[in-house]
Amino acid sequence: MKIQANGININYRVDGPEGAPWVTMSNSLATTHRMWDPQVSAFTKTYRVLRYDKRGHGETDATPGPYDFELLADDLLALLDALHISRTHFVGLSMGGMTGMTMALRNTPVLRALVLCDTASQDPLGDPALWQQRYDTVTTAGSMEPMVEPTVARFITPEAAKTRPELATAVRDMVRATSVVGYVACCHAVSKLALTDRIGEIRIPTMVVVGREDPATTVEMAKGMHGRIAGSEMVVLDQAAHLSNLEQPDAFNEAVLGFLARH
Repeated sequence: MKIQANGININYRVDGPEGAPWVTMSNSLATTHRMWDPQVSAFTKTYRVLRYDKRGHGETDATPGPYDFELLADDLLALLDALHISRTHFVGLSMGGMTGMTMALRNTPVLRALVLCDTASQDPLGDPALWQQRYDTVTTAGSMEPMVEPTVARFITPEAAKTRPELATAVRDMVRATSVVGYVACCHAVSKLALTDRIGEIRIPTMVVVGREDPATTVEMAKGMHGRIAGSEMVVLDQAAHLSNLEQPDAFNEAVLGFLARH
């Protein structure tokens, strides 16, 4: 479904029983709300689940960039308001987690608990030249095709790509379908991220989740966030890369649902 919020058309989906507590799930760079498919059946036993495509991704409008996380947080807050959601747990992976941290630092009362998955509190590449390479690659090609295989290699482990080819296919399809304009604009947001010195101000219950083999937002980055956010919990998922929820859904679901049940 689509709804206008913060001046754009946002694609979203709601699953789960009416009247149940809300959980909002926010996607990573170069994916869509479908990256959360392995969570739906488990989460909707207890929660009403909102998934949406971030600006520039999936079927949500790709406006000219660059974007920043204040804008992406505004998008989600406007979506929640348009859907009359006054309180929700939040689960965000990578760019989704960065959006969640930005919202939490505003002390918005809409957030009940925060789950930060395979994410970072500052630019994970740490080198403007590396981002420029990505911009130049997709802009020159006029498509996301050159980024498909490198992204698969970061998002799931080689073993999973080999033994569960349907996972690699799902990732390829999402990356390939991503708008070049939206991808570059969101890359700009990630490249400017600088929240490390502020995340100690987060006061809501927080869990940090990371795949042990995540090459993009590493275990060390996760430990750094966990150490700065007072009272936070941390879980490392074995045999998982960047999309840990997709690669290890059972372990992910058990950890996150357990955390939410405590809060």
